[in-house]
Amino acid sequence: MGNFGALWGSRGRKPVLHVMSGSENNTPVYYNALYRHGVDDKRRLQIPSKWRSTVEEVFTVILWPNGAQRDAYLLVLPPEPMLALITKLKAMPYSDPTADSLRRLLGKKSDQVTVDKSGRICLPESITKAAGIEKEAVLVGSWDRFEIWNPERYEQASVVDDALAAEAFKLI
Repeated sequence: MGNFGALWGSRGRKPVLHVMSGSENNTPVYYNALYRHGVDDKRRLQIPSKWRSTVEEVFTVILWPNGAQRDAYLLVLPPEPMLALITKLKAMPYSDPTADSLRRLLGKKSDQVTVDKSGRICLPESITKAAGIEKEAVLVGSWDRFEIWNPERYEQASVVDDALAAEAFKLI
């Protein structure tokens, strides 16, 4: 089950809140490029070295929808974007059943992971299974966050991305 406890202080450990600082001189970490990495039997996945910070990192992994596919991929949020999401969730009225539903969905379809000394994260079992990630994963950088995909699902999403590219680039 998902847990926002560390960000809300109930699990006893505090997240490292930094501006995606990748080194002691505060060089920013940007999550860009595409990687294919194996997933071992314990669901450990190597994070690219250029995506890792020199300080202990707590990432929130959320099972995220894509189009009509409810459980498409794993969205990985470092502390700063996660804090922004929590701020949005807390600003929604607690009397709104749709907002309550969203908070519960995100809570139960998420968990927190830390990068181990070898640069790996352990993917939470239930949401990893729902995302269809088994022996191999595609990691896609998205600047201030990254995504973890089942390779076949990523190929399908990539076709849609390619079709939308001309329109998407008009946004910038």
